[in-house]
Amino acid sequence: MAISLRTVLEDKPSGSDINAIVQGLLAFNQAHTNGATPEYLMATVRDSEGQLVGGVVGAAYVSWLQVSALWLQDALRGQGYGSALMALIEEAAIRKGCTHAFLETFDFQALPFYEKRGYTVFSKLPDFPPGGARYALTKTLRAGVAD
Repeated sequence: MAISLRTVLEDKPSGSDINAIVQGLLAFNQAHTNGATPEYLMATVRDSEGQLVGGVVGAAYVSWLQVSALWLQDALRGQGYGSALMALIEEAAIRKGCTHAFLETFDFQALPFYEKRGYTVFSKLPDFPPGGARYALTKTLRAGVAD
């Protein structure tokens, strides 16, 4: 008996459907990476009341750190908190066996910041967003090297 399938563009995808797709891909990848799964990492900046005022999120996966997001409240930028966050997540990734890091940034975000921290551009996608550019960067991670 044939199963009837259809392809649909979901106007309002549910969180559970998005999760099912991501989990399906992770399960497929496990079969090709000796069972590896991403280990999520997060470092934060909090005020005296414990409120989140910035942080970095990434994952250690197959010897790579992939940084997904780095954010600080505007008033905190340029004061060393971003560098401290990156040092924390890079060192945590090294402890988990990562030897390289990968991240993406828009031209209006933090390209010079990442380059100062030793990241090098390996890809530039022009006109994303329109009139701007999106960059992909990598860095070799070494134990004890935070800058």
